Amino acid sequence: MDSIFNPIGILFFLISIGILIYSAILHEIAHGYVAERLGDPTARLLGRLTLNPIPHIDPFLSILLPLLLIFSHTGIIFGGAKPVPVDPYNLKEGRKDLALVSLAGPAMNILLVIIGTLFYKLLGGQSATGFLQFVVIFFEYVIRINLSLAIFNLLPIPPLDGSKIFALILPENLANTYLSLSSFGTIILLVLLMFPVGGFSLMNVVSSIFAYSIQLLGL
Repeated sequence: MDSIFNPIGILFFLISIGILIYSAILHEIAHGYVAERLGDPTARLLGRLTLNPIPHIDPFLSILLPLLLIFSHTGIIFGGAKPVPVDPYNLKEGRKDLALVSLAGPAMNILLVIIGTLFYKLLGGQSATGFLQFVVIFFEYVIRINLSLAIFNLLPIPPLDGSKIFALILPENLANTYLSLSSFGTIILLVLLMFPVGGFSLMNVVSSIFAYSIQLLGL
């Protein structure tokens, strides 16, 4: 897609945003469902275990961040939905269960990558023609977007899911201090993604993992 400013480009742009939003919603529903199974019904009580996008839309994560990445030609698209509320005091095994709840979101995205890859291969992949080619492109978007979401969310930067998983291996006091950085995490994340620091570029790391994973999947 050379440009989104043509009918085909606009169509695939809208498809990619739709896939991103619903992939992020399924990611958050997975968090809420696992939290409920582990003792915390907060997400269900607040109406967040729903495919209705309205309760999930976050102006920055769901709209502005994906648009910023698309128009900056980074080559990958990711974003998110409004985080599902989880009350750790309701969880049966504290930090362990919180890590499991956090892992559920990226696990859902990886499951969607697997499903998308199976359909992509079954429908002929790059050799598909006609209407099947359109369907194959749809599943390629499913794969690429969910792979981006999984990699992005597993970064060990608060408040991303990876930080809560990483915190499980830290002593409790250190883990609490580390997770308390969540209020600054979004700013830290944006700076690391958009501006290399001392020669280190988080965007290059994410892009490299993404490219290697795409190669492994045979896309």
